[in-house]
Amino acid sequence: MTFKKTQTTTPITRTLLLLALSFFLGFQVSSFTNTNAANSPYQTLENGQNTLSESDFGLFWEVWELIDTSYYQENAVNAEQKVYGAIKGLVESIDDPYTVFMDPSESKQFNSSLEGELEGIGAELTVIDKALTIVSPLRDSPAERAGLMPGDIIYKIGEEFSIEMSMIEAILSIRGEKGTSVTLTIIREGIEEPFEVTIIRDSIKIESVTVEQLEDGITYISVNNFNEKTNEQFNNAISTLLLGDPEGIIIDLRFNGGGYLDISVDLLSYLLPADTPALIMKQRNGKQETLYTKRSPKLLETPIVVLVNQGSASASEIVAGAIQDHKRGIIMGTQTFGKGSIQEVDSFSDGSSMRMTIAKWFTPNDRSVDEVGLTPDIIVEMTEEDIKELNDAQKQAAIDYLKNL
Repeated sequence: MTFKKTQTTTPITRTLLLLALSFFLGFQVSSFTNTNAANSPYQTLENGQNTLSESDFGLFWEVWELIDTSYYQENAVNAEQKVYGAIKGLVESIDDPYTVFMDPSESKQFNSSLEGELEGIGAELTVIDKALTIVSPLRDSPAERAGLMPGDIIYKIGEEFSIEMSMIEAILSIRGEKGTSVTLTIIREGIEEPFEVTIIRDSIKIESVTVEQLEDGITYISVNNFNEKTNEQFNNAISTLLLGDPEGIIIDLRFNGGGYLDISVDLLSYLLPADTPALIMKQRNGKQETLYTKRSPKLLETPIVVLVNQGSASASEIVAGAIQDHKRGIIMGTQTFGKGSIQEVDSFSDGSSMRMTIAKWFTPNDRSVDEVGLTPDIIVEMTEEDIKELNDAQKQAAIDYLKNL
């Protein structure tokens, strides 16, 4: 499914529930065909309220030439860099932190996170009110070990103010080779002054699904993101689980910042009856589509608790929202992040790519989570003492709930 016309060479399109660029993030693969040159914006003088004239591009070339002839540092940037810079400026004019153009180098780094491996600090980021904000540190990552928390604002990266950077520039500044360090200045709610944290970068191996057998026939399944490997790993976990006699399942989506749209629907297909609404997509011009679960489920009767927190976003909220709407299980924890948009990634022949918001999603009962999040059925907070003592009060509350059914 595509939602955009292009006159560039044929890109590959994927639809993602992408939170930010360090992440793990879809639909089917489809391709664009070249449009007729007559449809090119360069040939269009008027299109509704959008007006484009030759004089506008005359100004563009005037500035281009002025840089070439008058900027004090000769050959400061080459033609390719200027083209990419102009495209980025065009995309940034939308003022949507989730819509971003990436040059080939940035695209390569972005793709490494889709594959589940990268080097850096292991944190998912977004922009809220122009502030670079941590959605969640990945489990057992340098960011988690350094004590970074969901909602922390990254005020400075080294000596550079993050507000003066694009999100891509900020992410690439934070990433780096294993063994090197980066110092972040953090603003945290409840702490009066900004404080510095120096973090040693490491290789981040993202295990999508981990399984733990608990007491009394309860199985704990942690889903850390929704990437290419999630469906297979979750299927393996469920298949192993069914060899026994499960009394209850805890699905942990805490600190899961999202991922591929189709993978979230795949996961729901293990838990809900076939052809059950998983989410509603609302696109431009009033276009609307409901996505449904795809197969006969393996787990229809087993009691389920889904754990969520402020770091649960996007695809995690799709799963939790559908389970809550269909009353398939209990949602437990704290308010989720609140990302209700869907992005599409277009890859171009030169290696560059563009990630663009193409829809909003809603739960099966037509609830929006955007900027508000999901409210759990049972609120369980983690205290500072719990965190300090490594006491997972939310997980224990889920165990106690299932044991007492």
